[in-house]
Amino acid sequence: MRGLMSPVRVGVVGYGFAGRDFHCYLVKLAEGLRLAAVATRDPERRARAESEQGVATFESLDQMLDSDAVDLVVLATPHDTHRDLAVRTLQAGRHVVVDKVMALTARECDDMILAARQEDLMLSVFHNRRWDGDFLTVKHALDSGLLGDPLMVEIGIYGHGTPGGWRGRRAQMGGILYDWGAHLVDQALQLFPEPIAHVYGVSQFRNPGTDIESFARCELLFQSGAICAVEVSNRARLGKHHWHVYGSKGTLTKDGVDPQEAVMRQRRIQDSREDPAQRAHVLTEVQGQMMDMVIDTISGSWTSYYQNIADVLTKGAPLAVQPEGVRKAVSVLEAQRLSAETGRAIPGDKLP
Repeated sequence: MRGLMSPVRVGVVGYGFAGRDFHCYLVKLAEGLRLAAVATRDPERRARAESEQGVATFESLDQMLDSDAVDLVVLATPHDTHRDLAVRTLQAGRHVVVDKVMALTARECDDMILAARQEDLMLSVFHNRRWDGDFLTVKHALDSGLLGDPLMVEIGIYGHGTPGGWRGRRAQMGGILYDWGAHLVDQALQLFPEPIAHVYGVSQFRNPGTDIESFARCELLFQSGAICAVEVSNRARLGKHHWHVYGSKGTLTKDGVDPQEAVMRQRRIQDSREDPAQRAHVLTEVQGQMMDMVIDTISGSWTSYYQNIADVLTKGAPLAVQPEGVRKAVSVLEAQRLSAETGRAIPGDKLP
């Protein structure tokens, strides 16, 4: 892969919530990266980006690429655009970070991966929630054997409200699991890096005025016999535990999602602190004795994502979020949709 001198010039395409509050902000915190440009069709957003970020602005990705102003392009655009924009950017000789979800289908992911290989360029997906404190804590509890052999993991996000804009259109969005669910499925595959036996999905559509699901569940059975179920609902006024983990020796429950987003939007992610009341509760067997305990949460670190990108491009470090692994998560999302539509489980060897 082509290495670059530091700092790497970064252009962000899209200046909505994700482009502005996530990517522009986090890029600026990474040593070895420099935010150099923003592209957006909206003239008001271009003016805002120029004022807030102090960078060159462009009306389109093509204008940005023609300018030779950037080495790395971040795509913070609707999900249905990711494949075409990523392939075009890679073929123009720029490295690419694409916001999750990587693409709507595994075949689109394959096109993106092939273009990156042909051009010998980096392609990665912004799965910042691999650095969520709650996920890191659960992973450590499982890896350390605190709960024994993992039997069942349930991860859920529950809220109430109908999605608007392009996120309320299934053709552009992909479905409710293609937002928060993309993170949760990715986390599930990090916890269980083993073959999938089958994927089973159920969905409900109770959102007035939109074709996006109001509830979706994706159940993964792994060849070891372990099960991981991901649930997302936007019609729940009260939810369940964010994490409910069963092992052969014990059980862990945890509420509360990682707190970094709220303080990040205030441009002070370094001040992120979790409410101690949301620490994980564990009941497990230790040396033959039942122990009831509360364990501290491992601190999350979203800044680690772009620092890794910088280190990959300037120092040859290993890429933390590789597109082939994310492609597997997209194939699971596709299988969930097919299973929900047909009522049949999708075998692991038949995943897209």
